[in-house]
Amino acid sequence: MLSYKESLKILRNTRALLEGHFILSSGLHSNQYVQCARLLSFPKQSKIICSSLSKKIKKNFGNIDVILSPALGGIVVGYEVGRQLDIRTIFAERVDKKLTLRRGFNILPNSKVLIVEDVITTGKSVLECSKIVKKSKADLVGYACIIDRSVNKHKIKKKIISQIKLKIDTFKKNKLPSSLKKIPVQTPGSRNLF
Repeated sequence: MLSYKESLKILRNTRALLEGHFILSSGLHSNQYVQCARLLSFPKQSKIICSSLSKKIKKNFGNIDVILSPALGGIVVGYEVGRQLDIRTIFAERVDKKLTLRRGFNILPNSKVLIVEDVITTGKSVLECSKIVKKSKADLVGYACIIDRSVNKHKIKKKIISQIKLKIDTFKKNKLPSSLKKIPVQTPGSRNLF
């Protein structure tokens, strides 16, 4: 398995971890931004990260019948983890602003389901997926992600396995540190696009 330092190096080399002044989808400001799509645009590095994550999943969760990922960010990660562990992989997508299963995807009752995401921050998307699992009368074994930056700021009760945990400081607009005020603002998030 990759160490924290090795994982961080891959994130920086692929520019999945950016430094600067960012406005997050929450409206808060930060000096760092995670964009896992950048990592996922490099298949070799993605495979390395997902291989390490897959080993952690196998060690912590045992038997899993299906991997469920929220669209859009979790699809590639869920697929690669599913491929490496040889587990059926499906995804939920937004219909009228609500995550739902489409395309003939289903979860059988009593199935053991792992929810896989690229980044967990507030846990909003994975918690929406957990409702799908519950509605299917299946068993949610837990969550996995490449980057866990939630720092216990979520309502997730089940175990989260991540490749790397990051604590990224956030600030309200009226409480910005002077060093951040000097840097041009970027708004890289995707949540407001939907």
